[in-house]
Amino acid sequence: MDDLSGEDKAPPAISVVIVAYNSAATLSRCVEGLAHQTLRDFELLIVDNDSPQGEAAPAAEGHAFARLVRAGGNLGFAGGVNLGAREARGRWLVLLNPDAYPDVRWLEALAEAARRHPKVRAFTSRQVMAEDPSLLDGLGDVMSAPAIPYRGGYLSPDPGDTPEGEVFSPCGAAMMVDRRLFLDLGGLDESFFCYCEDVDFGYRLQLAGEPTLLVPSAVVRHEGSASSGGPKSEFAVFHGVRNRFWVLVKDTPGLLLPVVLPLHLAAFTLVSLRPQNRPLLGVTWRAFKAALAGLPAQLKSRRAVQRARRARALDIARAMTWNPKDLSGRRPVIRPLRPSRRGAP
Repeated sequence: MDDLSGEDKAPPAISVVIVAYNSAATLSRCVEGLAHQTLRDFELLIVDNDSPQGEAAPAAEGHAFARLVRAGGNLGFAGGVNLGAREARGRWLVLLNPDAYPDVRWLEALAEAARRHPKVRAFTSRQVMAEDPSLLDGLGDVMSAPAIPYRGGYLSPDPGDTPEGEVFSPCGAAMMVDRRLFLDLGGLDESFFCYCEDVDFGYRLQLAGEPTLLVPSAVVRHEGSASSGGPKSEFAVFHGVRNRFWVLVKDTPGLLLPVVLPLHLAAFTLVSLRPQNRPLLGVTWRAFKAALAGLPAQLKSRRAVQRARRARALDIARAMTWNPKDLSGRRPVIRPLRPSRRGAP
């Protein structure tokens, strides 16, 4: 690990972790957005996942708040984040994608939300499209009845008056979580490598009875899949299909499995056979076979996750959406923070 600040400092309130891999086109702009934050009590850890583009060190140079963490190989997003979390010193751990560009008040808005809600330990941002900020990239993650997660409001017009409220899980592109809670829950599942590892973590937050609060005033402009070839690349499709199934197997409470599993398989078949997705049938089938091959390991993880579960199956069912129109329209699902989870007045 390289400390580019050259001096020892008291632990910051916030540790921002960015995982760098094939992100030369976006990383410097992302870091510059952090350099102009109104809240200054933070450190930045750029985890260099041995990117062939070598962009991590140049992006960190000249920024006293930045530290370079060399992974020594490509650990994937999950492994890179976990490495950064272990090296971080702040009470709060903030994840930021290298293709997400924060508004100048982004960290301040997250910190203010944490002060307003001292019993809440996970927060997510309002994400808009980098190329057209009038469109949403997401208002937190939603879990549908077939266990197909989606970013709420993706590609819908940004209403601009989104209420603060509880969502199913935070999007890993721009989220904040209590670092001790993150580590206690085991961090991100490194078997996922990339894609849906944030949904898996958010599901485990739900199982632990920990709410995620959407903070609409915390805004980032997000490109999405910039380092993996786009959302329809073979890499993205393979990991998305495989990992969605693993989230279902690992995290769904037993009482919900007989309902959710058939819905998932039906939705998976229907979506895969759509005309626009038929060219990807080969990689989709490979991904599903890989998901089945990985079942023994995921079932082992499931036993540990379900043993630690504090939330009832009914609580999880209520946090999901059972309206099929929500999934097809990618409607945001934002609920008032439950009174038992509100911070003290």
